Amino acid sequence: MRIWGGVALAALLGACSGGVVPHSVEPGYAPPPSREVPRERPRDSGRVAEPHGNPAVRQPIPAVPLAAYPAPAAPAGTLTAASAGLIPGPAFDSLPLSDDAAARALVAFRLSCPSLVRRTDVSGLTQGRDWQPACDAAKTWPERDSRAFFSRWFESVQIADGRAQATGYYEPEIAGTKHHRSGYGVPVYAKPDDIIEVDLGQFSNDMKGKKIRGRVAGKTFIPYYDRKEIDQGALEGRGLEIAWAADPIELFFLQIQGSGRLRGPDGQVMRIGFAGQNGREYVGIGALMRDRGLLQPGKASMQGIMEYLRTHPEEGREIMWENKSYVFFQELKGAGPNGSLGLPVTGQVSAAVDPKFIPLGAPVFLSMDRAEANGLWIAQDTGGAIKGPNRVDTFWGAGDDARAIAGGMNSRGTAWLLLPLGTLSRLGGAPIAGAPTPTRQR
Repeated sequence: MRIWGGVALAALLGACSGGVVPHSVEPGYAPPPSREVPRERPRDSGRVAEPHGNPAVRQPIPAVPLAAYPAPAAPAGTLTAASAGLIPGPAFDSLPLSDDAAARALVAFRLSCPSLVRRTDVSGLTQGRDWQPACDAAKTWPERDSRAFFSRWFESVQIADGRAQATGYYEPEIAGTKHHRSGYGVPVYAKPDDIIEVDLGQFSNDMKGKKIRGRVAGKTFIPYYDRKEIDQGALEGRGLEIAWAADPIELFFLQIQGSGRLRGPDGQVMRIGFAGQNGREYVGIGALMRDRGLLQPGKASMQGIMEYLRTHPEEGREIMWENKSYVFFQELKGAGPNGSLGLPVTGQVSAAVDPKFIPLGAPVFLSMDRAEANGLWIAQDTGGAIKGPNRVDTFWGAGDDARAIAGGMNSRGTAWLLLPLGTLSRLGGAPIAGAPTPTRQR
């Protein structure tokens, strides 16, 4: 799930009554002002939300990334890190990392350990037992000495050419309530129990790792209802509504974000998180609208997209329906939101990755051209458009600072993956000892 600058959208919110209204919402309703209007940020592709009445994007703090070691890019069609090409990375002690950042990373890594030692690593790099020594040590390792922990138990490796892209996401907040009431008429659905996921690898080795979702109609397996069908009432009357949002456009973008908070007029907050998806194709409507010339110069931001959807309600509804992907939610309790490991993600340390290239739970060191993204991140989440080697979507938590940083995060630089000591040698690569100290790019 992508990112850009923002200005206040108060004028656009005044047009909510002309917004895109799903089948189940009374025509002509005027939702109350939301605290924020989301921008287009997938976890599916990396966009973020904008606040109502506040600038969302902070000016980047430029930085000069450390240079990756010379290596070819991953071959076209590469499916896993093991086949992308690996070389030794720098010694961990040579990497710039504050004690506080290392301590945050240790806490997050410790939380991931039970999953790390149990999960099958689809990247082809590790097995659960490889992580056990580090995880055992992490249980009692003092956080004040976290840099020494990572130095003692890990080696860094570079996947292919190491060239990385980092985007950002955060937990947005929109107007919504747990119970249906006037002004809150957009259903927030739980995952239906008739969605069936099929592992195609069970039918053909050529399709190993590929899955599809759909439903059974009679004796035929067919695609699940798409966004248009759901908006027009395909799921009504099944008791799947877990909450109600005020604005269908805001809920559309919160779906792309993957999790968020619903705040009612009484100030009560309900946290919701990703529970499933209908298996249909994700389409980024921002790119679609630009390609069709619908966004005038200076309107290619999310503000412009939102303005167009609200001022062209019929066409806007059709445009949103072209994104057939639909996300289902569950109410979240306790800490969170939860990432793909089923564990709470933490601002400034958790990240979404492609697990075919970065094992879920593993640490990743980023050295980017934007200083905020630099440091050690723990892979605890995934995203539909976070694909390929060295692609990292950084999580910033909730609140104004998180929104401001995530809102402009789109940086380039270098990534090194931290793996248990001895992994590279076992995989047939060169030992980590003697790897050169990284230098700043010129």
